[in-house]
Amino acid sequence: MKLWQKDKASLKQVEVFTIGKDQEMDMYLAAFDVLGSLAHIEMLESVGLLLKEELTQIQKELKSIYQQIQNRDFKLQEGVEDIHSQVELLLIQKLSDTGKKIHSARSRNDQVLVDIKLYLRNELEELVNTIQQFFELLQTQSEKHKKELLPGYTHLQLAMPSSFGLWFGAYAESLVDDVITIKAAYDVVNKNPLGSAAGYGSSFPINRTLTTKLLGFEELNYNVVYAQMGRGKAERIVAQSLANVADTLARFSMDACLYLNQNFGFISFPAELTTGSSIMPHKKNPDVFELIRSHCNRIKALPNEIMLMTTNLPSGYHRDLQLLKEHLFPAFKLLRDCIEMAGLMISNIEVNKNILTDEKYKYLFSVEEVNKLVNSGMPFRDAYKKVGMDIEAGKFIYSTDINHTHEGSIGNLCNAEIKKQMDKVINSFPFASVRSAIDKLIQ
Repeated sequence: MKLWQKDKASLKQVEVFTIGKDQEMDMYLAAFDVLGSLAHIEMLESVGLLLKEELTQIQKELKSIYQQIQNRDFKLQEGVEDIHSQVELLLIQKLSDTGKKIHSARSRNDQVLVDIKLYLRNELEELVNTIQQFFELLQTQSEKHKKELLPGYTHLQLAMPSSFGLWFGAYAESLVDDVITIKAAYDVVNKNPLGSAAGYGSSFPINRTLTTKLLGFEELNYNVVYAQMGRGKAERIVAQSLANVADTLARFSMDACLYLNQNFGFISFPAELTTGSSIMPHKKNPDVFELIRSHCNRIKALPNEIMLMTTNLPSGYHRDLQLLKEHLFPAFKLLRDCIEMAGLMISNIEVNKNILTDEKYKYLFSVEEVNKLVNSGMPFRDAYKKVGMDIEAGKFIYSTDINHTHEGSIGNLCNAEIKKQMDKVINSFPFASVRSAIDKLIQ
C-alpha cells in the first residue's frame, strides 16, 4: 500500500526494483521519523492546522510507536512501502481522519531529509563517545610505555629512535584532528530541512523556526531548494569524517601487523586474541588487525562512492539519493566495532623492552652522534660528514642514551596538552542541548 497511490499501481517489477533495500534501511530511521513528526504536529497546532485535542491524540499515539521502536517491537507491515507510510497508517488506524492530518504542510522529501539528519546527528554523537574512550586508552598506554624505546622508520628503513609512548600518542593526537572533522560534519547535519516540503516550500503559514527549536537543531537550512540539494552533500561530508577515523585505525592496524611479525618482534598479544593455522602449529596471526584494516579501507572508499553516486545531479530530488543509505548507514556500527576491537587488542598488548640494545639497531643513533658533535662546536655539515665516513669505515661508535626535551618528543610527550585539545573539541558539540530538546519531545 502506498499513501501517494492514485488509481493505477506500478508494475510489480518496477515496485520491487525501486523499493530495493529501502524498507531495511528505513528501520535505521524509525525512531527519528517519529521525532520529526512530533515536532511537525506541534508546529501544525501552533499555526492552526491542528486542533489542540487532535495534537494531544496524535502525540499519544506517536509516543506509543516510539516506545515500540525503542523496545524493538516494531516492524514494517507486509505491503507497506516505507517507515513514513507505516507510521501514518498506524495513526489512521487508531485515529481515523485525525491521523490523516499529520502530513499537512510537508512532503516525503523533507520528511526523509529530517529523519536522515536526526539519524546522522545521533550516530555522530555515538561515534564521538566511542572515539573518546579509545583516545583515553591510547593516552594511558602512551604514558605507561613512554620509556620503552623502539625503532623509528622512514621509507620503512631504520631512521631514528622512537618510543612506544610516541607511537601510542601519535594515534591519540590523530584522533583529535579526526574529531575536529566530525564536528564540521555535525555542524552541517545540525541544520533543519523540515518545511522545505518537496523542495519549493509551502503555501501554509508554517513556523520552521519552531520545529528547529523543538528538534534541537542549531540552525535552519533556510533556502528550500538548497535544503533538498543538501541531501547527498551532507552524507558525503559525514562519510569523509568517518573515513578520517578509519584511516587512523587502518594505519595503526598496519603498524600492529608489522610489529607483531617475528622479524620485528616489538609487541605480542595473548594467544586468545590471535588465530592459528590449520597446518602450522606455531602461528599467531593478527586477524583482528587485518580485518580492522580491511573494514576501515572500505569505509575510506565511502566518500568517493557517494560522490560518484551523486555526480551530475541537477537541483531537486532524485531517486538516486535513496541508495546512499545502503552505503552509509551500516558504516557507523562497523566503524564503532572496529574501534572497540582495536581497544580490546591495545588493552592487552605486551610491548617488548630493551629492543634497541640489539646491535642491528645501532645506526638509529647516528643522528644522536652528529648532534653531539654539533653541541661540541663542530658545524653540522662537517659533523654529518664525519659520522657518515665513520659508518662507511666500520668505525661508528654510539651510545643508546638519548635526551629529547622539546615539545612532543620522546622525553616530552605533551599528552596533557593533547588531551586539552580533545576536550576542547568534544566540549564544542552541543550534545546536552540536543538531548534536552529530544527528551522534551518524547516526555
